[in-house]
Amino acid sequence: MRTFHPFAVRGFTDQTVRQTLRPAGSGEALRIRLSNRYGTAPLEVGGAHLAVRTRGSGIDPATDTTLLFAGLETATVPPGDEIVTDPAEQPVTAGEELALSPYVPGDTGLTTYSAVPYDIGHATPGNRLTADHCDTAEELPTGHFVTGVDVRAPHGTRIAVAFGDSWIEGMNTTPGTGSAFPAQLNSHLTRGWIVNQGISGNRLLTDEIGEHLLAASTATSSPSPAPRTSSSTSASTTSACPAPSPSPTPANPHRRRPDDRPDRTRRPPARRRTHRHRQHHRPLRRHVYPGYDTEEGQSVRREVNTWLLGDTHPLYAVADLAAAVADPDRPDRIRDAFNSGDGLHVNDAGAKALADAVDLTLLRL
Repeated sequence: MRTFHPFAVRGFTDQTVRQTLRPAGSGEALRIRLSNRYGTAPLEVGGAHLAVRTRGSGIDPATDTTLLFAGLETATVPPGDEIVTDPAEQPVTAGEELALSPYVPGDTGLTTYSAVPYDIGHATPGNRLTADHCDTAEELPTGHFVTGVDVRAPHGTRIAVAFGDSWIEGMNTTPGTGSAFPAQLNSHLTRGWIVNQGISGNRLLTDEIGEHLLAASTATSSPSPAPRTSSSTSASTTSACPAPSPSPTPANPHRRRPDDRPDRTRRPPARRRTHRHRQHHRPLRRHVYPGYDTEEGQSVRREVNTWLLGDTHPLYAVADLAAAVADPDRPDRIRDAFNSGDGLHVNDAGAKALADAVDLTLLRL
C-alpha cells in the first residue's frame, strides 16, 4: 500500500528544535506535552529548555528555564507514547510567546508533527539549548513533538475546546500573529479560554490525518489532570472534506454514506455531558479547489447542512460559519476579502469574520 503524506514529513538527528508556543490563558505554572504517538522508534530527548521568545529564533537568556522529566533532564519516549514535563513554577501570561527547545541527540525517524504550528520553528545542529539565537538554523514550517501546553489556571477557570480541521487549526492564516479562528475567538473573551485542538485534514468519523474527531474529543474533553484546570465546554466542530473525491486524497474504503453522519454525530453529546460539556457544530462549507469538489460531495454537504440548520439535531447550538464568510453573490464561494487564495481556506480577515459570528453567550464561560 502506498504511504500518503499530505504535508511534508521529516525527522531530526543531533539537532535542537526550537519552536514557539503561545498559551491561551494565564496561570502560575506550566508543563509541556511531547509526543512520539506516531513514531516507530524511541524518541531520545537529550534536554529541553523554555524561555521567552524575542524574535525569530532568539530568546531572552534571563528567562531560560531547564525543563525536567520526573526530576531528570533527559527522557526516552517509547513509540506510540507521550511524556509530560514536570511543572515549571513560573508565571504564565496569555498570549506571550515562549520558545521551547528540545535537543534530540539521535535519529528520531519520522516525527509526530503538526501541519500548522503557531509560528515558523527552527532546527539547528547540535545541542543549542541555551543559545540566544540559532543563527544557522533551518526554518521549519511544521511543528514537531509538541501536543500541548498545560497551564495551572486560577480555580474555577472554564475552558472551551475547538475541535475540527484546517479551518480550526488555522491553515493559511499568517504565522505568529494569533490569527487562527480559535485564537481570534479567544481574544473576544472577558473570562475563560478557548484552546485550539484543530488538525488539518482531520475527519469526523474516520482516522485519516490524526485520530478522528469523536475519538480525539472523548480523550481531550476528559477532566484535565493539570492542577486547578477545568475543561467545561466544547465548541465548534466540523466534518472535513465534503467530497469522497479521488484527488488529492487517496481512496477511502471506509468513507461513510450521508445518512450515517447524523446517526454517528448524535453520540458525543451524551458522552460529553458526563463532563459538563456542550457541543456546538457549524455547517459544512463548500470547497472550491481544482480536483477536490464533486457533485456527490455537494449532495452530502447539502443534506448534512439541512440537518444541522434544522431543529432535529441533538446539539446544544449551531453557528453558521459558512454563511459568515460566503460571497453574497455566490453563496457557495468564499468572499474574495476572506479568501486565502486557494478557494478552500480563509485568511486572517476571514478567521476574524468566523470569530465575530459566534455568540459568546452560548459558550457559558
